[in-house]
Amino acid sequence: MLAALGLGRAEEEIYRLLVARARTHAHELAAETGRAPDDVLELLNALVARGLAVVDVPEESGPAHVGAPMPTVFRASPPAVALGGVLRRRRDDLRAAELELLALADQHRAATASGSVAEVITDADAVRHRFTQLQESARHEVRSMMVPDLTVVPPHANTAEESGVRRGVLYRTIVQRDALKEPGMVALALAALASGQQVSVTEVVPVKCMIADRELAMVPLLPGRNTAAASVLVHAGGLLEALVAYFELAWRQSYPLSLNMVSDAVTERRPDVIDPLDAQVLNLVLAGLTDQAAASQLGVSRRTVQRRIGELMVKAGAESRIQLGWIAARKGWA
Repeated sequence: MLAALGLGRAEEEIYRLLVARARTHAHELAAETGRAPDDVLELLNALVARGLAVVDVPEESGPAHVGAPMPTVFRASPPAVALGGVLRRRRDDLRAAELELLALADQHRAATASGSVAEVITDADAVRHRFTQLQESARHEVRSMMVPDLTVVPPHANTAEESGVRRGVLYRTIVQRDALKEPGMVALALAALASGQQVSVTEVVPVKCMIADRELAMVPLLPGRNTAAASVLVHAGGLLEALVAYFELAWRQSYPLSLNMVSDAVTERRPDVIDPLDAQVLNLVLAGLTDQAAASQLGVSRRTVQRRIGELMVKAGAESRIQLGWIAARKGWA
């Protein structure tokens, strides 16, 4: 745990034991850890050099020890003081590195603005490396469209996704329905939903892609080769904005998946689906029947037909029955 602050594994072990004691010396720690006393003494001296420990003044010995060399006694410096400064310096260094990275990204963007906005990658290992880098670069959101039979980076091998979710990156994924039939895919979808990711399903994903924020995207190099390694890395620009817009359009037309804890499966939430009676009312009215004629056909009152048409207009955001007919056709209601 303290490796992030520059401590090696052996140093951390000795430091933790030292913190748990008021005072101790190398022989006591050597007996407890099984390390050689000289090795423990070297580690203690390294902690002293780091400011994490101090050499204590040895207590006076009794008469039996007169003339015998006294072992060096060590005690831990207060951790909040000793490690707090190191932690603050690491934070400052990371912040400075982040600012420098942003400056370098701006320089790179400016340098490539008049040049190529895409990078062709054909080697499978290079594609995997770039695929990971793309996700590691995301600070806010990763959008992706997934097709069946992925082989270069199978879904279960995408460790960068888990890392991104842990640091707060939102993942939105559109999955082609057939992909959910592959072994283990439902379990992966459940895990993704449980971790806070958003997953939607659609009948066909024309082209796989992954987009990190509005900075980078990766798409297949060749048409119809969604599972091939050859890819194109797209940098910020008009082409990337078009990919973002395409994803958002596809997202609105796909069906969100939700956790179904009863059957341990995923179910589609279709907010635009209407019940069978609404569908019958809508079809009859759009076919030209009057409200009364539609009511007679369905065995309901004219008021029921009018009420359901009114509710459908609200659901669709339509201001007229003509507009309702257009929206109904687009949503597949009629």
